[in-house]
Amino acid sequence: MRFENVLADINGFGRFQIMIIVISFIGRFTMPCHFMLNNFIAAVPSHHCDISSLDDGGVFRNLSLTERLTVSIPVQEDGTPNSCEMFAEPQYHLLLNSSNTAEIPTVPCRTGWVYDNTTFKSTLTSQWDLVCDKRGKNKATATIFFVGVMFGAMTFGSLSDRFGRRIMLLVSYVSGMLFAVASAFSTSYLMFVVLRFFTGFFITGIVIVSTVLSVEWVDIEHRKLVGVIDSLSWTFGNTGFAAIAYFVTDWRWLIVSVTSPLILAIITWRWMPESARWLIANGRLEQAQMYLKKCAKMNQTEELIDTLKTEKKDRVYSYLDLIRTPKMRKLALRTGIVWFCVATTFYGISFNITGFGLNIYLTQFTYALIELPAKVAVYYLLDKIGRRSTEVGSLLLAAVCLGINIVVPKDMSVVRTVVAVIGKGFSSASFATVVLYSSELYPTVVRQNGMGYNSFMARLGVAVAPLILLLDEVWKDLPQVVLCSAAVLGGIAARMLSETRNRCLPETIEDIEKDCNPLKESQPHLNDMFLIFLLKIFIARSNIY
Repeated sequence: MRFENVLADINGFGRFQIMIIVISFIGRFTMPCHFMLNNFIAAVPSHHCDISSLDDGGVFRNLSLTERLTVSIPVQEDGTPNSCEMFAEPQYHLLLNSSNTAEIPTVPCRTGWVYDNTTFKSTLTSQWDLVCDKRGKNKATATIFFVGVMFGAMTFGSLSDRFGRRIMLLVSYVSGMLFAVASAFSTSYLMFVVLRFFTGFFITGIVIVSTVLSVEWVDIEHRKLVGVIDSLSWTFGNTGFAAIAYFVTDWRWLIVSVTSPLILAIITWRWMPESARWLIANGRLEQAQMYLKKCAKMNQTEELIDTLKTEKKDRVYSYLDLIRTPKMRKLALRTGIVWFCVATTFYGISFNITGFGLNIYLTQFTYALIELPAKVAVYYLLDKIGRRSTEVGSLLLAAVCLGINIVVPKDMSVVRTVVAVIGKGFSSASFATVVLYSSELYPTVVRQNGMGYNSFMARLGVAVAPLILLLDEVWKDLPQVVLCSAAVLGGIAARMLSETRNRCLPETIEDIEKDCNPLKESQPHLNDMFLIFLLKIFIARSNIY
């Protein structure tokens, strides 16, 4: 008897499944907050060199603050004060004529910087002077966190397939909270980035374990609903994060604030069941029977059959099983590319929160809010046009928005922000789709390994995203070109995956190899070849711009 038939007997979407979704929702709230945290804790306030070293005790001391800055700080071509250089000596003649400062020799800031704390009381930038020649360290804080997330995804994916979903979820909750709170009390930059690495490593288990656990407990009909609800927890967290960041402007307390929901998640974990699919696949029938009876009782359905039959699993599956057989290799390659491109595009847009010159809190809130209609649309499209078409379409439309912003003039900040917000919506739709889509493509025996591998590829893309934004020093539009190309590549790779709409979840690798959820093996249809031809033209045009 297939597990779907068992679920049908005990109601595959009743009170028991709703309980799982609610518990998962609580724990997942903190995830988007930590993923977007760098936008605020590493924000760069307005700053200029500390000019106290120029105080000669005479004329300089009698000047107003504005006059001191005039005679101490050179002006850039755009009329703004230079934030990384100062004059070696006060230039008092500039009080009469400040139009020409190009010929006056300058030196790097001697005694640090002075920061405007109007918006932020304290940030990593002001704490450890991560500006000017240390600007790379500022961006590196996000990259190091996501490198931790990347390795954590691989680790938790493997461990939860070996030891179970439930226990690894608790490990992720407790360890993630401890390292996050510890990082808030760091006394040096090195200490902070090390603790952030381990925060990312442990906290990533929350999303990959809870997603799979939710999907494995629901029937075919409600899988898309659960996938979208799980994704909406991300939207809810992002929206709430904008409000939290607005009121908590000290970076240390902001970290503590967004981590605190994990306390409630740990308390509610006691009601989280183990995956019956995983238990059956591992031959632990008595435990599976126990959880299935609990499900039947809570869902108020007739008593479960007394006997479950399955073959005892004779070996432990690992990441190597993703590449042992031909169709699994193709599946892993294609989904890996899609996840990398989806994450690079999504976070490349999300991290560029100050790139349009508008209020940082409003931009964050708008970026989060646009996810709601995008994911509601996904809910209807997943069944109307299928998982594959939804994924391909959302990625290509995100690429179009990124391409538009390449040609829109920089002084049209409002237009550029609107286009970016729409692009964020499409990229959010692609992320919501790919999580559910991938969990349906992989068989139960390696599903968590598959999701761990895919999450690794996604976090690799996220780790690269902050570095892509640094390419604006080479050419202002280069980050947009790279992100646009990534979205197009992801769309092409997604087109090569099989459709999973209204199909049973595969249980074993043999199900994949025997085409239970077949990959697309036939020669490309003329329509597919035409689509690829158009995509190649689009990439070429993007590179020209």
